[in-house]
Amino acid sequence: MIATETLKPSGAHGNSHSHEHHKHSHSHEHHEHSHSHGHSHEHSHGGQESSMVKTFMRPAISFVMLIAGVLMSHFEFAPFAANRWVEFAWYLIAFLPVGIPVIKEAIEGIANHDYFNEFTLMVIACVGTFCIWELPEAVGVMLFYSIGETLQDMAVDKATRNISRLLDVRGEKATVIRDGKNLSVDPKTVKVGEVIEVHPGERVPLDGTLEGSDGIFDTSALTGESVPREIADGKEVLAGMISSQKTVHIKVSREYGQSALARILDLVNNASSRKAPAELFIRKFARVYTPIVIVLAALLVAIPALVSLVHPTFDYVFSQWLYRALVFLVISCPCALVISVPLGYFAGIGAASRLGILFKGGNYLEAITRVNTVAFDKTGTLTTGKFSVTTVESPAINRQVMLALMAAAESGSSHPLAKALVDHVSSNGIDIPKVETMKEKAGYGTIAEVDGKRVLAGNLKLLKSEGISYPAALDSLTGTIIACAIDGAYAGHVILADTIKPDAAATVRQLNALGIKDVVMLSGDKREIVADYAAKLGIKEAHGELLPQDKAEYVERIAATPGKQIAFVGDGMNDAPVLALSNVGVAMGGLGSDAAIESADVVIQTDQPSRIATAIKIGRTTHTIITENIVGAIGIKVLILTLGALGYASLWAAVFADVGVALLAVMNSMRIMWKRY
Repeated sequence: MIATETLKPSGAHGNSHSHEHHKHSHSHEHHEHSHSHGHSHEHSHGGQESSMVKTFMRPAISFVMLIAGVLMSHFEFAPFAANRWVEFAWYLIAFLPVGIPVIKEAIEGIANHDYFNEFTLMVIACVGTFCIWELPEAVGVMLFYSIGETLQDMAVDKATRNISRLLDVRGEKATVIRDGKNLSVDPKTVKVGEVIEVHPGERVPLDGTLEGSDGIFDTSALTGESVPREIADGKEVLAGMISSQKTVHIKVSREYGQSALARILDLVNNASSRKAPAELFIRKFARVYTPIVIVLAALLVAIPALVSLVHPTFDYVFSQWLYRALVFLVISCPCALVISVPLGYFAGIGAASRLGILFKGGNYLEAITRVNTVAFDKTGTLTTGKFSVTTVESPAINRQVMLALMAAAESGSSHPLAKALVDHVSSNGIDIPKVETMKEKAGYGTIAEVDGKRVLAGNLKLLKSEGISYPAALDSLTGTIIACAIDGAYAGHVILADTIKPDAAATVRQLNALGIKDVVMLSGDKREIVADYAAKLGIKEAHGELLPQDKAEYVERIAATPGKQIAFVGDGMNDAPVLALSNVGVAMGGLGSDAAIESADVVIQTDQPSRIATAIKIGRTTHTIITENIVGAIGIKVLILTLGALGYASLWAAVFADVGVALLAVMNSMRIMWKRY
């Protein structure tokens, strides 16, 4: 069927996953249970009228001839009544329009050593039906099989195209400014460094930096967030965003094929190459199951024949038992599973992508459903990583004077804490004096000459190294301290705190509601600070003063504990070893973060920790629907197989069990896309 072709990656993944967890890795089988139809190309553009006519032309011819043949037989039309071979020839001609494409596929399969495929089984079944002179049924079974397969292929094709459309939100045209003129061109022709113009309501076609003014953009296509985002002049704008209020100019920074969105699309489209355990099981199951059914079908004819030889009273009618065996053959192909299971994972990956959650394969979508422990890095994950001043103590001098001198001393530093202090002082309207000299002492702070005074601004280690005494109570304070000394004497201190993300506390509650009670915080910050944040967020277990190797050791120990499946959530930059050691590594990657996309199994583009709970919900929904498909398909097939063996099911029921159930399973898989999370 066309679905297996549609879901395969079209080429090498240019941004391949740099590591594979040994816990999830699976060897890829070279042989696939092929289901591509000879007629699949005919309905690849099913929305067009001419394509629809072409698709159903052959079935229409067979249908008209079948109905005409049944009527002629019923009313004993002279040629039919006079010569049975005329009737046979009529039904054979009626069979050929729908039978020839399937016969071709069967021959190709056999040539490729794929003997046990649905095409071979259908050909054998129909030939057998002709042999026992069930002529209308032979034509009808192939006719309705072909119609069912065509409808199923169209449903799968439409489903995968819908997913692709939802994901591919790049602009089709770009307005580039060349020689002072605005030209509408294909985005693929725009070069790095050129400036494009995007009007209100238009989608940004290429990645670049905003030029000339700030702008407000709808980023929902990339992040799933409905709240518009304000982007400052000089900051990055990504393809797929929509300018909300005004015309903006963007200097292109990446070519069309290298944009963050192109990479995301590539990642999603190639995610099907990483098979979930259920997909690998179905693939192996199909290869074992179909030959077994063929053997059983043969035995269904042979055993009663042997019984009739031993017990002459046993009434053995070859045509009846052959018919039952043919029912077995028609049912035997597990196409409902081969189609719906990979489509289900693809739909789950697509649904997650619309919400800014990137799964790098169906195996990770499955793995996240088993997670029962979630460990969070603190900074940049549960907190914003942006520090703000919470306390100012200046017992020796005027508060504003101390802040001005500290800001002056820190103004030349690139450290995030120094920048946070300078921003705080500037935002409060305090003038910052000029610095005469400044020396930065790595890991300690800065020493500067400001207005003739020697100013120290840094941590308590800086004061100790310079032999400056300070109140002992400062050693037990929670929070990040910048202490100040002026002309060799302690002058005061500032306490800064990382800002908790708005949805961080809700994330912990949502995980608990999902049955995940073991939520842990891991951080390199002081134990007292980590414990304080954990208490605010409702996290019961927290560990501070951890080096990267300490985090890795903790996660590795939990992952090795029987019954434990741990997801580690980090910022994707300095947590790569821990992400690799966890059962599922989740990166708060943000848009276009190379390190995050490379190091994690799941990337949360929105930087919202609450999307972890959403990812788990999508994984569980996908798992439930795929389980429904497997149980439902196998259950119905076993039922029809049993009824067929007992002589209570016809070939019509067999066709429903094969094609009808596959169509129902495809529709069920698409519920993942429609569900609200």
